[in-house]
Amino acid sequence: MLSNLLADVRYSLRSLARRPAFAAVIVLTLAGGIAINVAIYSIFEQILLRPLPVREPEQLVNLSAPGFKRGHTSCNDAGDCDTIFSYPMFRDLERLDGPFAGIGAHRAQNANFAFGGQSSYGKMLLVSGSYFPLLGVQPTLGRLLGPGDDAVVGEASVAVLSHAYWSNALGADPAVLGKTIVVNGKPFAVVGVAPPEFRGTTVGMTPEVFVPITFLWSSRPSATPIHQDRSSYWTYLFARLKPGVSLEEASAAINPAYRAIINDVEAPSLSSASAKDLAAFRAKVVVLEPGARGQSNVRSNARVPLTVLAVATTLVLLIACVNVANLMLARGAGRTGEVAIRTSLGAAPLRIAALLVVEALLLALAAALVSLPLELAAVHGIVALLPSFASATFDAGLDRVTLATTAALALASVVAFGLSPALKLARTPPGQVLQAQSTRSTGGKAAKRFRAALTTAQIGLSMTLLVLAGWFAQSLANASNVDVGFRTDSLVTFTISPERNGYDRTRSAAFFDALETELAALPGVSSVAASVVSLLGNSTWGTNVGVEGFDAAAAPDVDVLMNAVSPSFFRTLAMPLVAGREFTAADKLDRPQVAIVNQRFAERFGLGDNPLGKHMSQGQGGPLNIEIVGVVRDAKYSEVKNPISAQLFLPRLQSNDVGTLSLYVQSSADPVALRAGIEQVVGRLDPALPIMDVRTMREVVRENLFIDRTMSVLGGSLAVLATLLASLGLYGVLSYNLAQRTREIGLRLALGAAPARLRGMVLREVATMAAIGGAVGLAAALLLGQLARSLLYGLAPTDPVVPAIAVAVLGAIAVAAGYLPARRASRVDPMVALRSE
Repeated sequence: MLSNLLADVRYSLRSLARRPAFAAVIVLTLAGGIAINVAIYSIFEQILLRPLPVREPEQLVNLSAPGFKRGHTSCNDAGDCDTIFSYPMFRDLERLDGPFAGIGAHRAQNANFAFGGQSSYGKMLLVSGSYFPLLGVQPTLGRLLGPGDDAVVGEASVAVLSHAYWSNALGADPAVLGKTIVVNGKPFAVVGVAPPEFRGTTVGMTPEVFVPITFLWSSRPSATPIHQDRSSYWTYLFARLKPGVSLEEASAAINPAYRAIINDVEAPSLSSASAKDLAAFRAKVVVLEPGARGQSNVRSNARVPLTVLAVATTLVLLIACVNVANLMLARGAGRTGEVAIRTSLGAAPLRIAALLVVEALLLALAAALVSLPLELAAVHGIVALLPSFASATFDAGLDRVTLATTAALALASVVAFGLSPALKLARTPPGQVLQAQSTRSTGGKAAKRFRAALTTAQIGLSMTLLVLAGWFAQSLANASNVDVGFRTDSLVTFTISPERNGYDRTRSAAFFDALETELAALPGVSSVAASVVSLLGNSTWGTNVGVEGFDAAAAPDVDVLMNAVSPSFFRTLAMPLVAGREFTAADKLDRPQVAIVNQRFAERFGLGDNPLGKHMSQGQGGPLNIEIVGVVRDAKYSEVKNPISAQLFLPRLQSNDVGTLSLYVQSSADPVALRAGIEQVVGRLDPALPIMDVRTMREVVRENLFIDRTMSVLGGSLAVLATLLASLGLYGVLSYNLAQRTREIGLRLALGAAPARLRGMVLREVATMAAIGGAVGLAAALLLGQLARSLLYGLAPTDPVVPAIAVAVLGAIAVAAGYLPARRASRVDPMVALRSE
């Protein structure tokens, strides 16, 4: 057996060496298809499938409590606001002797860091003392946080560094233990370094530092976390099941105790809630879900685009395999004589099939090896399309999963393109072949039909990808042309947070005033503004309101989006007022409260043609003590593609609880020079304060649409590649078929057939394949369009324009691919063609 295998390998290598162009085309075609599939699957696996690198991740469960919440909610990338709990509820559940070996809590917050005189910003993860023990994570250095580190609220004093922060920012210094890192102005003793593979339990968010959940990181009264308030929801919970306990058993065991806390402890405090809301609150239950992959909103946001890309790349690989199968069939037709002689000399069909499969395996192995650098290039190309916060969610290297996927796709491609031609060739009757050696064999009508079917399938797959690419391109164009409602040119924005360096409210307010004044004095700067919520920053700040003359009982949805802005905000952002006045420097804490609303707010709350002078409140039932002094034109808030909501603007100077601001600098100066000026100003005011996210507003808009841009670029690239492969496949099949029919064509020409008629015959064959393949491809595109509906902006997957363009493009390419071999065949000299046989 081994000797036969070695002999087959040697023979196949010699055979392929005699036809290097044939081998190179197959290897490169397959390598390209494998590389793009592995690149997308690598990202797909890391984000959607990979379990946490912890002990027995399958025993972890995530807790959520959907339903009515009365009070303040604050959620982030770890999950939506159905999945958050109050800190007192976490401690209540933690004390229960229930179905869990323990319950862990965590919450990510932006933070400023200072170590060894160097300042930076990033993420800190507030974790309970049970967090690391439940996960079973072992430190690289020192120890991790434990139950004794979060015993008292406000007394957190130790921190653990992530491996990435330790390596990149601190040079992997082993002497870091015991040294001090300042987190949001508070000193922490470094007690350990997390292992390199552990990045927390939220996919898409890598913390720099882990600190106890009892850390009071801000002096602002409203800053999350709030530890004593049961109506403040902000922490995420997970648990580890006790051995032998199922998810269903755990759910049945935990909910009676949870319901008792809800009804006996928390419900009595909801005296102002309506009977309906109170009933919904009392009926709440804890929902348990598998937690092996952690807790993250990234998965829900990335599932559809990654699934669509995975399907698209699979179609490209199928087209590549079809191309290679056609090449193998064509080569097999030329080897029928060799196979017939081997069979006549006693070789069994299985033995011949084994020889041909070995050849296919060698080609697949070569394709897998060639694909490895292409995979790296593809992943890095995808990373280059993404903003830094998105590209940081996955590794761009070749890990074991990537290599295993490459091997699996190479083997699958052998089955796809090598097995069928090998078995067909091995079953060829030797007598029939040897009798036909005096004439050129076409491989039979069945082989011709099979090759035509493969080519038709290529056309269909290309049509699907062309339509999808067209939809994504049109969606991006629609989103890019949206009027966001404010200035995006000549504007640079950044964020700064003095509260994270320990500033109190008075000191923060003074810093912001000085910062705006000094920025306005920079050369070329014409205006400076600030807001609490960064425009198009994918973050929101909401509140419910009471409005004079509006019956909230008739329309219970009174939630609006809110922002606190500087007096020059609307002028700097070129957001025109349609009525009333802007905020001024006189709108301070000691003056009557005022507000500006957008047009949608005025419409939603029925303020009529003259909303000026009407009064409102933050929160229902409160005093109507805020006067509406202006109405501004509608503009986008957090996302370009989101519909415009009712928005409320308050003066920044009337709030004593602002610790972080986004600044907007309008300037004629070059953005690079302006950034240097901004750094100099901040450095003069406080060199320990890091500046976050310095970008032009055009860059902000681009990043806000990064999913649309990525889908458009990748979809277009895949469609171009697929169409190129399909056109080459069509050209190759027609050229081969016509070459095998040289004698027939010569005879037709000798008998008086017009060359135009022969070209028409070939083009009708092309038209048939294009029509069938195009129809199937359009149907498949419509099905995939339903999956991708949520990614399309401003159009539906039934829109006929893009499919019509795709039909025209693919039809033109098919005609071009068919016309060249048809023209060449119709110009054959009949006498030469007849003598060639």
